[in-house]
Amino acid sequence: MYIPFDQLPDDARVWVYQANRPLTDADVLHIQASLQPALSQWAAHGQPLLASAQVVANRFVVIAVDEGHNLPSGCSIDASTHYLKNIAQQLSGSEGGALDFFDRSAAYVGPNGGVLTLPLPIIKHAVMDGRLTPDTTIFNTLVSTKAEFESKWQLPASQTWLNRYFARIIG
Repeated sequence: MYIPFDQLPDDARVWVYQANRPLTDADVLHIQASLQPALSQWAAHGQPLLASAQVVANRFVVIAVDEGHNLPSGCSIDASTHYLKNIAQQLSGSEGGALDFFDRSAAYVGPNGGVLTLPLPIIKHAVMDGRLTPDTTIFNTLVSTKAEFESKWQLPASQTWLNRYFARIIG
């Protein structure tokens, strides 16, 4: 069953999927139009899941489920990734180019306020040349609950998994 994101409890489980490119407004509308009916039918072992989704900063898709209503299963979680793979395939022919929601680059807030990414092999160099500092605002895609998403979605790099790069290079 689909409900608005803001109606989910704070302990709702979330998964953040990062797109490998900026999403156009048309992409966002397509994603929303595709996910709402899919999540309305989302179930675990025949039991309906109470779920929601939202697109954030035209770059991230956040799917959430109220585990107090029914627990998602491994198969239902796999189904949600299939939803996103299918949506990505549908949108890959659009003007933005190929789309992948499983990008594992480090995403951060750029100087103009937009979302920029750094592929993992480049992070060390970005720290060394000052593009990435301990104060750079990072999108924390590792949040696991709605409450964490609301309070720890954007953090200074020094408070994320990237901190180890500063200790090695700066320290």
